[in-house]
Amino acid sequence: MSHFAVAAVGADRPGIASAVTGVFVRQGCNLEDTSMSILRGHFSMMLIVHGPDTLSAAALEDALAGPARELDLVVAVRAIDDTVPLSPGGERWELSVYGCDRPGIVHRVTTLLAGENINIVDLSTRVIGEAAQPVYAMLLEVTLPPGVDPEALDERLGQLAGELGVDWSLHPAEADIL
Repeated sequence: MSHFAVAAVGADRPGIASAVTGVFVRQGCNLEDTSMSILRGHFSMMLIVHGPDTLSAAALEDALAGPARELDLVVAVRAIDDTVPLSPGGERWELSVYGCDRPGIVHRVTTLLAGENINIVDLSTRVIGEAAQPVYAMLLEVTLPPGVDPEALDERLGQLAGELGVDWSLHPAEADIL
């Protein structure tokens, strides 16, 4: 069996998930990992699909062309290695950042984390609140490698938060249901 990374984005409307996954079923594929979400009115899908050895990335993308055209989706398919890369080990922690929306928040926070060799497992952002006073909310699930002191990291995050004018919270992750 072959594995493919599939991305699809289009204006949110009913039927996108059904149309895209219907192609996978007809092509003999199985969904493994997926993330589907509405981002500023656009439905976005990131999927890892397991398909027959005879299926190529180009053939799968061609099969998705009909629903993509009908639903005005941008679709990309890429073959990926069947071996699953090991994610860096460590302890799972959750980081929340809230504050006045401005450019650079994600970059500055993720740069600090990368400098500590901290792996980002999940990152979500939203602009919330009233239009007159939008609040930027960023939620991250991260893996702290052995040797990273959570209290020292919390202190560095506090310094950065002061520079950015945001609030933050760092705490151990709760049990993962998935």
